[in-house]
Amino acid sequence: LHFVTEDALTQVDAFEQIYQFATQDADPKVFEPLREPTLRAAERFREERARAELRQLEAVLEFADRAWRRPLSADEKTTLRALYPTLREEGLSHEEALRLMIARVLISPAFLYHREIPGPGHDAVAVSDFELASRLSYFLWSSVPDAELRAAAAAGRLREDSELVAQTRRMLVDPRVRRLGREFGCGWLHVADLEQSSEKSERHFPTFLALRGAMQEEVTRFFTAVFQQGAPLRDLLDADYAFLDPQLAEHYGIPGVTGFGFRRVEGVKAYSRGGILGFAATLAAQSGASRTSPILRGNWVCEALLADKLPKPPKDVPKLPEDEAAESLSIRELVERHSKDPSCARCHERMDAFGFALENFDAIGRFRVEDLGGHRIDSRARTLDGSEFEGIAGLRDYLLTKRRADFEAQFARKLLGYALGRATQLSDRPLLEAIAARSDDGRMRISDVVEAIVLSPQFRRIRGREFEVAEKESR
Repeated sequence: LHFVTEDALTQVDAFEQIYQFATQDADPKVFEPLREPTLRAAERFREERARAELRQLEAVLEFADRAWRRPLSADEKTTLRALYPTLREEGLSHEEALRLMIARVLISPAFLYHREIPGPGHDAVAVSDFELASRLSYFLWSSVPDAELRAAAAAGRLREDSELVAQTRRMLVDPRVRRLGREFGCGWLHVADLEQSSEKSERHFPTFLALRGAMQEEVTRFFTAVFQQGAPLRDLLDADYAFLDPQLAEHYGIPGVTGFGFRRVEGVKAYSRGGILGFAATLAAQSGASRTSPILRGNWVCEALLADKLPKPPKDVPKLPEDEAAESLSIRELVERHSKDPSCARCHERMDAFGFALENFDAIGRFRVEDLGGHRIDSRARTLDGSEFEGIAGLRDYLLTKRRADFEAQFARKLLGYALGRATQLSDRPLLEAIAARSDDGRMRISDVVEAIVLSPQFRRIRGREFEVAEKESR
């Protein structure tokens, strides 16, 4: 506050004003004993401010060191230091000069890009300790490395498997892993922008706008929790808990959730919730404005959860009616009629069953037994492989048994791509197969997948410069 107010300098001006005012009708000598202490305090402040300016200049260099995620070279320090006197000679104040120096740090490619130095030949080489720290931090925290991670990199310990695993475990239980929960979890499930969505009919679903933020928050908190706890991978589908606030719990018909804010609620399977299949966020995102869509939901299960690639629909496919309340047929009956078209049947026979199993949820994820048109919901499903089940519980069981390997492989593939900042490639297959082999008993934990990724060559190495050049030339 002394620096902000410059009170020591202000008191000099105030003293002179009081002294001059006293000369008009009194003896100002009574104020003389205050003159010297006031002037000394002002001088001490100027000296302290000058010393602080040097410390603040060094603090900008320390900031650049963190922002660029590595120690600055001697030339970089010299260049940044030289900028300050240049700016002051141009008439800028100390604070203005520091602001421009910070701006210089933040527009540097060293801050804007994850720059890594490849080896000279074709062969991959290990990334540097600081580059590895940056990879790990942006994977788990979507931010720069913290002091402890930087210290491990500076000491050269991060290359050791034991240290890398220890840092990973430390970071996973840190609150900052929420960023992984949000960025990866919401991104994978295609609900990253749901809290901004205004695509639902307010006439049919007047509560959606007030709930959309809570719907996305549930996804974020769920993924944050499973990463922090290193939960079993099957919890993604089979969790008997959810993270709810009173409003979302009421939306789900779950009693006993009162008060304010989100909390973990157990026993939600009894209310057809639990795991990613029961999120209102995904159910709403894969629906129309005023009706459900077994096609969208089925395609989402196929592609997002199982990596089943479906061909694009043919051109000029007739659209289904938008308002289920106005139809004489149920949405399921309309889809089944639409799917009889030979040009459409090939895709629909692979995905519709998954969507039909989720028909008990309306277009904003509420459980129902009738649709808006009064038609009784039929959530029975028969898949292309002949499996038969009903509702969300049947679909969950089907994915956990007959398609568990596909689901777990898709999770590992998506998390690996997120960690590396690129789509997975053919060269990643051995790693993904090794991860899958560890899950033969169905007991793999999410933390196992994370640790397998950070210990992998893909995460710890970078291709050689000549390999990159050859790859570009071959395109």
